[in-house]
Amino acid sequence: MKMEFTIKHTWDGLPVSHEPVTIVLKSDNAGLLMEVKAPFFNDPPAPLGEPGRPFSRLWDYEVVEAFFLSDRTEQYLEVELCPHGQHLLLLLSGKRRVWKEELPLEFEVTRMKTKWEGKAHLPWNYFPPCTNKFNAFAIHGSGEERKYEALHPVPRHELQEGQKPDFHRLEFFKDLNLKELMREDWKQPESDIWKSLTN
Repeated sequence: MKMEFTIKHTWDGLPVSHEPVTIVLKSDNAGLLMEVKAPFFNDPPAPLGEPGRPFSRLWDYEVVEAFFLSDRTEQYLEVELCPHGQHLLLLLSGKRRVWKEELPLEFEVTRMKTKWEGKAHLPWNYFPPCTNKFNAFAIHGSGEERKYEALHPVPRHELQEGQKPDFHRLEFFKDLNLKELMREDWKQPESDIWKSLTN
């Protein structure tokens, strides 16, 4: 079983001007396998961090991001993957409120001249209890040419003048039913990481 998502719009709902980024979610032994296929812009240049390791403020570089949200608690997992091999995983409790970051991740990248593919193994332990919403984003380019793209963009009628891209607009996330990936009788495993937050 798998779910496939294609990022066809900018954050404010305009069509993207290149081959769109695709994200596939599959069930993995102890969590989800997230597969990314994306154009490789090589802009901005690679972060100065070691490939395969967490890198702070990775959102300032070329990245594909996925957010897994429990809308009842506003707890979410943010996954950022870079074509140069760095990654950044954040756990947030409440909008933009990071309480854990730079979690370890098994992440492999294959990079070609104009495209890249990544595979990230996301353990269930990282997912907030009752994960039921999802959004995904892609960023590339520098300065004025920086592009922000979203799977579920801000609806055009909600846009305000001078608004900047904001990936934490949780109200625009859409449903994600993990049972469709697993089985109907599947229950999300408890997470001792998230449990430590409530104790």
